[in-house]
Amino acid sequence: MTDQELQQLVETISLASFHRPFVHQAKFNGRLKTTGGRFHLKDHHLDFNPTMFAQYPEAIPGIIKHELVHYHLYQQGLGHTHRDAAFKQLLQQVGGLRYAPTMPTKTQPYHYQCQNCGQDYWRKRRMNVARYRCSRCYGLLKAV
Repeated sequence: MTDQELQQLVETISLASFHRPFVHQAKFNGRLKTTGGRFHLKDHHLDFNPTMFAQYPEAIPGIIKHELVHYHLYQQGLGHTHRDAAFKQLLQQVGGLRYAPTMPTKTQPYHYQCQNCGQDYWRKRRMNVARYRCSRCYGLLKAV
């Protein structure tokens, strides 16, 4: 999906679900990793996660509706944050997603184990086993 197709889709969903036009810019932002989209208060444009759109095509309308709820409530001067009652009510009315689908993690966790007591340690980054000790018995650690 290109940025132009995304723009057209957002405008269509805005008119169909909210009965209001979307007059700003919608585009993909490859830097988004865990969120489905983002509404910018400064210039009112919407960013969307291209990876999430590729992996979860069934969630595309829900993600777009979620961001449009932020957009339209802000345009009307109503509560547009996740905790506001107006946001929750409008999101439920239009059938938007409350949370983005969880993305699979790319990092392989490192597994370390104490040589004395067998305590397990999982880390996202490698660690120097000569420098660190077990927090339970102060024993030496080994990579598993």
